Amino acid sequence: MSNEIVNKLICGDNLEILPTITTESIDLIYIDPPFNSSRNYEVFWGEAQEKRAFEDRFGDVMSYVDWMRPRIREMHRILKPTGSFYYHCDWHASHYVKVELDRVFGFENFRNEIIWHYKFRMMANRYIFNRKHDTIFFYAKSKHTELNMLTEPWTRDEIIATRKQAIYADEEGLEWIWMPGGKGHSKNKKKYLNEIIEEGKALDDVWDMPIISSSAKERLGYPTQKPLALLERIVRASSDERQVVLDAFCGCGTTLEAAAMLKRHWIGIDFSPTACRVIIDRLRTRLNLKDNIDFELKDMPKSAEQLRHMPPFEFENWAVVALGGIPNKIKVGDYGIDGRLYLADIEKKHKGDFTEMLDVWYPIQVKQIDKTGRPDIDRFETAMRRDKRVRGYFVAFGFSSDALREIKRANQSDGLDIIPITVEEILRHEKTITG
Repeated sequence: MSNEIVNKLICGDNLEILPTITTESIDLIYIDPPFNSSRNYEVFWGEAQEKRAFEDRFGDVMSYVDWMRPRIREMHRILKPTGSFYYHCDWHASHYVKVELDRVFGFENFRNEIIWHYKFRMMANRYIFNRKHDTIFFYAKSKHTELNMLTEPWTRDEIIATRKQAIYADEEGLEWIWMPGGKGHSKNKKKYLNEIIEEGKALDDVWDMPIISSSAKERLGYPTQKPLALLERIVRASSDERQVVLDAFCGCGTTLEAAAMLKRHWIGIDFSPTACRVIIDRLRTRLNLKDNIDFELKDMPKSAEQLRHMPPFEFENWAVVALGGIPNKIKVGDYGIDGRLYLADIEKKHKGDFTEMLDVWYPIQVKQIDKTGRPDIDRFETAMRRDKRVRGYFVAFGFSSDALREIKRANQSDGLDIIPITVEEILRHEKTITG
């Protein structure tokens, strides 16, 4: 085998990237697409922000399907004749998506409507039954697509309900039941429950699997993050070792982690540099993978010009995360604060004592303009005073002379330490880190 790196994380629009992938070269595709063209950069702000963004971009669900159509067709093109395709969605657009998938893949290649059923506490609602499931459409590329036969353990109660038989115990206390004899055998035979449980039952199309709890180690802060166990099941069922798994909306990288853990090759695509940063850190810390050795990172923004054309929310995310901060979840009415840099996080990275610093944070303001003027600095000073902060960071492409003079005055006269940082400075720092 050559020294070429086969695992790739690509930052960019999948509609531009998918056409560069060789026809019929992918074994498994899983996608959990957004309701808007770049939800992953807005995912930090949750469902309300996502809904607004959807309405702003599409207006209705058919516009969303129109946006997805060319992407679905490209994914169908690159899927092998033996390949599998999984489309993860929920009630918002599932019925419309199913019609489009039938058109592209063919109704005869529809295999399953998988129901991922999850349980969590919800309040009673006068108008709807509580929604507790997602839908995953499973399509084959052709009749040659096969599954790896997966099983899950029987529970004791399931065995009793299925067999409708009494359970006995031998002299050692081991439980057993009478099982019907196989073909050509009329006599029943004794079968121990622990053997039946270990052998397992074939999977059906309803998957009871919990969502990620707030205290789970795998949780990364993405509200739409899917459980690793869910993706492990899909990867195991529809691929083998060294085959290629692709996620064209890879978000925080759950599919990629599952593929890497199970010794598959993988390709991840995401529009968001913020998401790609999260994935890189995830692969490094959880799997000890090294970029440029175990996987290749492609097309991250490398110039100020690329960042000028980035959507505003994504640019804010890029800048805040680059400083090691946390983006503000409220993007409307944020009063001049786009993110927070917690001193506890800084000390934690240096293995210091951060227990007394949990409420110590520095505000971050980001402006996607060439020259930040004095009025912008004045508003940031007001925000700092309101939150009783004496130090803050201001990111922009450049600062006017008036802005720099006001920063100096605020420090000398008011004791406000405002640190101006240019985009070029961040890019130089990143280049030093990533090589």
